[in-house]
Parts: sequence; structure tokens; C-alpha cells
Amino acid sequence: MSTLEVNTITPQSGTTLTLGGSGDTINLGSGASGLATTNGITETDTWRLTTNKAGAGDITANLERPDTAGFGYLGTGMTESSGIFTFPSTGIYRIQATFEANANADNYIQTTTDNSTYIDATIIRPDADSTTTGSFIFDVTNTSTHKVKFNVRANSGVTLGNTDFNRTYFEFIRLGDT
Repeated sequence: MSTLEVNTITPQSGTTLTLGGSGDTINLGSGASGLATTNGITETDTWRLTTNKAGAGDITANLERPDTAGFGYLGTGMTESSGIFTFPSTGIYRIQATFEANANADNYIQTTTDNSTYIDATIIRPDADSTTTGSFIFDVTNTSTHKVKFNVRANSGVTLGNTDFNRTYFEFIRLGDT
């Protein structure tokens, strides 16, 4: 007889789990509430630039959660003030930034652990008229001091935004506990 130990599972009602090679199944039906744990993804959010940003500097305005039909986020979600994003809880986060630009530009994910000094955590360098994505795994141990912002460094050109669909946008996923 073998024993199955489950440490992390967040099933939906009506889910069937298949156990290894035996093919045995567990139908969770409507009584699955006792099996759920808190070890899964508990926070996801997306924000986008709503208008074009010409030239260099921090992205400090014209940011919104998508209002496109069907958009959703999980958990409390990120908060934003003047382009500075605050995390809703401690944990290990994946920050992904996608930039669309019509000229060569260096784009950055910048993080701080002291709520003051921002460092370049990731450079995202698209070629002219292209979209490029970069990501950074950030250990948020204090939501008051660990923050993120996004920066554009360009001699000329425009980082493209749009209020109707994601063009330049930022995704945040809490992967687990710190």
C-alpha cells in the first residue's frame, strides 16, 4: 500500500485528480473546500500605459488596469502612485514588462528595497518598431520599502501606449512565500 502526501493543491469544485500510474481517481465534487491550501498563486495583476511616452524618463502617469472585457486580477492587486507600484503582500514576485516602441529605446524594470534608491533590475531593448518583453524575480520582504517602477531611456522615439488594448504593459504574479 502506498501513501500519497499532498502539500499544495487548490482544486476547483468538480475537479477529478488522477493518481500516478494506477489510474485511480478522486472526484472532488462540491466538497473540495477542505483540500484547498494557500501555497498556490494568490496575486496576479496587469497595468498598461494608456498613451504614448516620448523621450526618456520614468513612466509616471497614464497607467491603468485594463478595462478590456474579460480582464481580471487575482487577490488585492498592485497599487500605483506616480508610476511607483506597491506590492499587496510580501512574497516572491515575477515582474514582466512588455514595451512597444517605434524607435530604439532602452527600457528598464527598476526596483528598490529601501523605498528610495532604484536600481536597474532588467533592461529591455527593442529594435525599432518592435515589441520586447523582459522579466525579473523580486523577493518582496517588506511592502513599505520594496517597490518597482518602469523607465525609458531614449535619444528619440516613442514608447507606445493604448487605452483600448495592451501595447506597453506590466504584469505582476506572486509566485509564493518569501
